[in-house]
Amino acid sequence: MADWLAAIILGLVEGLTEFIPVSSTGHLLLLGHFLGFESTGKTFEIVIQLGALLAIVSVYFKRLWTLATRWHTDREARRFLIGLAVAFAPAVVIGFLAYDFIKTILFETPLVICIALIVGGVLLLWLDRMKKVPILLEADRYPLRVYFLIGLFQCLAMVPGVSRSGATIAGGLLLGTDKRSAAEFSFFLALPTMGSAVAYDLFKNWDRLDFSDAGLIVLGFMVAFLTALAVVRLLLDFVSRHGFGPFAWWRIAVGLAGLAGLAATGGL
Repeated sequence: MADWLAAIILGLVEGLTEFIPVSSTGHLLLLGHFLGFESTGKTFEIVIQLGALLAIVSVYFKRLWTLATRWHTDREARRFLIGLAVAFAPAVVIGFLAYDFIKTILFETPLVICIALIVGGVLLLWLDRMKKVPILLEADRYPLRVYFLIGLFQCLAMVPGVSRSGATIAGGLLLGTDKRSAAEFSFFLALPTMGSAVAYDLFKNWDRLDFSDAGLIVLGFMVAFLTALAVVRLLLDFVSRHGFGPFAWWRIAVGLAGLAGLAATGGL
């Protein structure tokens, strides 16, 4: 496959899957494995994530600007920022301590990704059908304890295939949030989590980064940004109407397809 076509496909997959509970990392690693696409130092794979992050900034710019400019005078804004920091903290500690194991072992094992996709899909189906009346309806008004526990759930996503948004949403639902606010909070938590992860990846791999294929990187970045923009704008309404069932079934299908592909190519 031509590199430019692989860049478009990977950009589409990154943008479409980053903020829905199906694991963008799992999809990208599996797709890259079967396409035989891997940039030097994973420069391409790292940078296109910034396109997805830019989509969140674009959609929520007004609220983010309010948080940035009024936190010192607005008690509610300050409390939400503290909540985000509390939710983000566990990922900082565990991600720093387990970085090498995650990148060199888990990220290089397609079988782990497939199993995580399937197991996560089954759990998401169960959560989606769970008869539990939500008591927390606004993402910026959760108790600090809930923010912290959601942050712990997010750490499960360090296993590729689990899904960062899926783990945070699942944690929120178990803790009494409604589906819409759980999905929205996963957007906000993505900013510090993904931003710091990308920055740390760039720092750790700086001597191996290769921007010689700048055109492919820009292409993938723009495709990821545009598709993620559409997802962020449409996801909350979709979840309110249809729940998370469609994403759960998709996870299971991709996981099974991945296992079949690994079996066919002798990867099991």
